[in-house]
Amino acid sequence: MGIIMKPIVTEKMTIIGEKLNRYAFVVNKEANKIEIKNAVEKLYGVDVEAVNTINYSGKSKSKFTKRGYVSGRTNAIKKAIVTISSGQTIDFYSNI
Repeated sequence: MGIIMKPIVTEKMTIIGEKLNRYAFVVNKEANKIEIKNAVEKLYGVDVEAVNTINYSGKSKSKFTKRGYVSGRTNAIKKAIVTISSGQTIDFYSNI
């Protein structure tokens, strides 16, 4: 599997992308900032200025159903927020 799994396209990240040139991606847990920077530059053809990473642990979830009490966990992810040079943009909708 590659370093970048998928971009995070939400209303909040769209606003941050327009104002501050920052874009978020779900990345491989073992990837470091240098690998993430090189992957984004290669994949989207932009110059990366900074990379910030955040590790999210999985949440415990439970619910009561007809079959009884069901419990589990959501997946743990690593998120990277990438700042690119001013004047450049990443268009996630160009492939649609």
